[in-house]
This record gives sequence, C-alpha cells and structure tokens, in this order.
Amino acid sequence: MTQSTNMNSPNVDLSNVKVEFRDVNFRIGRRDLVTQINLTINQGEALLLLGRSGSGKTTTLKLINRLLMPTSGQVLVADRSTHEWDAIALRRKIGYAIQETGLFPHFTVRENIGLVPSLLKWSRPKLEARVYEMLDLVGLEPEIFAHRYPQQLSGGQRQRVGIARALAADPPILLMDEPFGALDPITRLELQQQFRNLQKQLGKTVVFVTHDIQEAFFLGTRIGLMHEGQLVVLGTKEEFMRSPHPEAQAFMACLPTNL
Repeated sequence: MTQSTNMNSPNVDLSNVKVEFRDVNFRIGRRDLVTQINLTINQGEALLLLGRSGSGKTTTLKLINRLLMPTSGQVLVADRSTHEWDAIALRRKIGYAIQETGLFPHFTVRENIGLVPSLLKWSRPKLEARVYEMLDLVGLEPEIFAHRYPQQLSGGQRQRVGIARALAADPPILLMDEPFGALDPITRLELQQQFRNLQKQLGKTVVFVTHDIQEAFFLGTRIGLMHEGQLVVLGTKEEFMRSPHPEAQAFMACLPTNL
C-alpha cells in the first residue's frame, strides 16, 4: 500500500526518466492497433515515430500518458507501469502538444500556458514568471501576447503557445503528435528549427509523431518506423537509410534527390 501511494504522488521524481514498452499490444474489439511493441526511449533523446496514417503512431504515443492502456504487456515510465501510476499525477509530469494545439479559446495565452502550474499550486509570482519565460523561449513577446486569446493568434503563434504550455511545468517527458502538420511550409520549417534548438537546450525526453520523413530526419535522435501496428525499423537516420524494409524504402523514395 505504501508503495502505491508513493507512485501516485505528484512529487515522484521524474528528473531522470526513460520510457519502456515491453511486449505491448493494444486492441479495440477484434482489431489490433499496435502489436508486440518493444522499445526503450532514453532520457534526453528525441524519438520520431514515423509512419503512414493508421500505422499506430498516435496509439503508441497515447499509451505513454495513459490516454490509452495496453491490452497486454507493459508501458513503464520511471520504471513503473502505467497501470500503477495515478493518471492525473502522470499527465501533469508529461507535456503534450498536438496539431490542433488544444488551447482553451476562453482562456488568455497567459492562462493557457499557466494551466498545469496553477493546478500544481505554484505561487502567483512563480507562475507569472514562468509564463513570461516560456513566451520568450518560443519567440513570442510576453507583453504583446500574454493577454491575447487564441483566436487573435496566427496558426504558427497558436502552435508556439501550445509548445509553451506543454513545457510550462518543466516536464521531463514531452509528447508531440504532428504539432506542425497543419502549418504552411515556411512557418513549419521555422518551428522545426526552433524546436530542435529548444531540445538541445532543454534536453527533454521527446516522443514526436510525424508522417514526414524530412521532419523525422531533421528532428530525431532515432527514428521508429510504424507499419500496420508494428515497429518495423528503429535506429538513427543513417541506420534508417540502410534499412532494407520495404516501408523504409517507400519513405526514402519520398525524399528529394538532392538530400
């Protein structure tokens, strides 16, 4: 009983954490969405989950923060199964950014970014300082943007606020589900470059879902290729390029010939 209480506490130390999948399967009805996933995501790395629509990328991502639970097998965060973690305590330690940003339209930018810190009972001065720090970090001038509402922002600005919100409580793990997919190519490249710089600076453990091989090569420490619910290739950019798997070859064919 004591062990369970410690695991469910919001004060559990996640400062040095890895994520592990051990023989993980997830099924809805008779349909297998992911099958036999075995994977270790190391502290500080950026794992890019690459694959076509319906390949199991987002399902795999959601198994980390208990938005989904494995049908069989285990997902471990900080050496503890997600079955044993309190869902709220776990999610408050994991940043989550999605393509649609998920910003609350009736909240200001400041209120959106400060949401998790406020739930964690941060003091008002600490929370205000963090909001301004995060806006600076993602390239938005705090005095201009803190009091705006999401509908007053461009798509790229909303995505920056979404990233700032995901980082606000300083989570050791960051999950990103095609966060730049809906942006125009120029804004997308700008945010990719900024995110890569942020990752080098902050050293978060990142799991990033994409269907874009150029994005995977640009941002990933390693690339995990999903195909029909299975992890079929896992390795560095160079290892991926040498893979004989037909799905890896199909993605390689999407690269411009001058790369």
